[in-house]
Amino acid sequence: MRKRGRGWIVNMSSLGGKVYMPLGAWYHATKHALEGWSDCLRFETAQFGIKVIIIEPGVIDTDFGKVLLDPLLSRSGNGVYSAMARKFAKMTEATYIQPGGTSPVSVISTIISRAIKARRPKTRYVAGRMAKLMICLRQLLGDRGFDRLFRMMLR
Repeated sequence: MRKRGRGWIVNMSSLGGKVYMPLGAWYHATKHALEGWSDCLRFETAQFGIKVIIIEPGVIDTDFGKVLLDPLLSRSGNGVYSAMARKFAKMTEATYIQPGGTSPVSVISTIISRAIKARRPKTRYVAGRMAKLMICLRQLLGDRGFDRLFRMMLR
């Protein structure tokens, strides 16, 4: 890309790079790191004509819900976090199962296509069910308010 004087780096993050959810420290840590790395990389590679964009999907129709649930319940379902784990698992399961609970994968492929065709692409693209809402709520409510929201949801 440096030799050609242009190119694209598209990093797939998540709304989890901006928003946290209970019992997800392992996941959110990786997404927060990817966000910071992408920001630095975008600045560093701009001089070579290389553009870096971050895609921040929300709830997409993938196997993520299944991948999340089994380890969550096997690791936290019987310990000190069992009540929280079970409630969060029910919320997650309901989101991925209910009609309209997820966005199709095509939402993300469309966003990527639009981004790489843009003359001046945005640095971040947020798309998919609940992504914009959750990021907005996180900004509006602040730390304590967002914590309260999850406490209420997990009662």
